[in-house]
Amino acid sequence: MENEKLDELTRERLIELESRPKTKAQKILDVVKLIFPIIMGGICVFEYVLYPNLKPDATQTNTYVVFIWALVALYGVFFIASFFKKSIRAKLVYKAPFYAFVFFLLTLYDFLTLKTGILTLPYFPWVDKILNSIIADKALLIKSVKSSLKLLFSGYFIGAILGLITGILCGYSKKVNYWISPFMKLLGPIPTTTWLPLVMVLATSLFYGSVFIIALGVWYAVTISTITGILNVDKSNYEAAKTLGATGNQLITKIAIPSAMPNIFGGLTIGMSSACTALLIAEMLGVESGLGWYITWKKSWAEYASMYGAIIIICLTFIAVNFVLSLIKKRVLKWQEGME
Repeated sequence: MENEKLDELTRERLIELESRPKTKAQKILDVVKLIFPIIMGGICVFEYVLYPNLKPDATQTNTYVVFIWALVALYGVFFIASFFKKSIRAKLVYKAPFYAFVFFLLTLYDFLTLKTGILTLPYFPWVDKILNSIIADKALLIKSVKSSLKLLFSGYFIGAILGLITGILCGYSKKVNYWISPFMKLLGPIPTTTWLPLVMVLATSLFYGSVFIIALGVWYAVTISTITGILNVDKSNYEAAKTLGATGNQLITKIAIPSAMPNIFGGLTIGMSSACTALLIAEMLGVESGLGWYITWKKSWAEYASMYGAIIIICLTFIAVNFVLSLIKKRVLKWQEGME
C-alpha cells in the first residue's frame, strides 16, 4: 500500500512539475469547461420539462429527469473533488467538453423525437420511453445479460487459452509452426461467423456451437499476436539466458512469454471485440437467450423502445468488460510505465 501511495504522489508531482504555469485567462477557461456540463445538464432537463410536446397526450414521466440529474450529480462529485486533487482536475478539464456534448446530444434527440416528431415513432422512441422500458423489463434483461456473459466468457476463455498455447508453440518451435501455419493462413481471411450455419447443424446444442464460433475468433487473434510477440523477442536475450544456464522451459516462461505480453494483450483485446460480434450474431440467429435474442424478439413485435434499451445495456456491458480487461492489462504491464 505504501508503494502505491508513493507512486501516486510521484505521478502527481510529475504532473505538477511538467505542466506549464497557466495564465489567468486559461484558469478562467478551465473553470468554464468544468461548469459547462452542469449547465448543459440543466438545459437538458428544462428542455424536457418546459418545452411543449408535439402530442400533448404523449406518455411522459420523470424517469428521464431523474436520470439526467443523477448524471449531473455524479459529475458534481468529481467536480468537487477536482478542487482538492490536481490529477482529477486535469482529467476532468480534458473530458468536460465531451460530457457537455453528451448532454447536448440527449437534448437534441429529445427535441427531434418527443418535441417535434422529426424522428417519428415507433422507430425512434424518446429517451424517457426507452428508460421506462428498461425498468419494466429489468428482470428479463438481467437474465439476458447473465446468459450473454456466460456464453461470451465460455468461448473467450477457451479461445484465449488455446490461442496462447498455439501461439507459444508456433512462435518458439519451427516444427510446430510448419504444421499450424497453413491452417492459420486458411482460417485468417474467413470471418468466424461464416461458419455459424454449419456449426449450428453439427453441434450437439446451439450453446456449444456458439461457444465454438466465439472461441475460434479469439483463438486466431490471440495466436497471431502471440506468435508475433515471440518472434520479435531480441535473440540476444535468449543467448544471455542460455549463458546463465537457463533451460528450454525457462527460456519460454522467463524470456519469451514476458517479452511477448504487450502483443498478447493486444490479441486478447482484439479477440474480445471478435467475441462480442460473434456472440450477438449467434444469439440473433440461433441461441434462444441473451441480449441478441432479446433484441430480435422485441424487434419482431415492433417494441423499438425495448430494443433500444437492450442495445444500451449491450454497450454498457461491453464497455465494462473491456474496462476490466484494460485494468488487468495495466496491472500486468505496469513495468512498461518505467520505460516510457
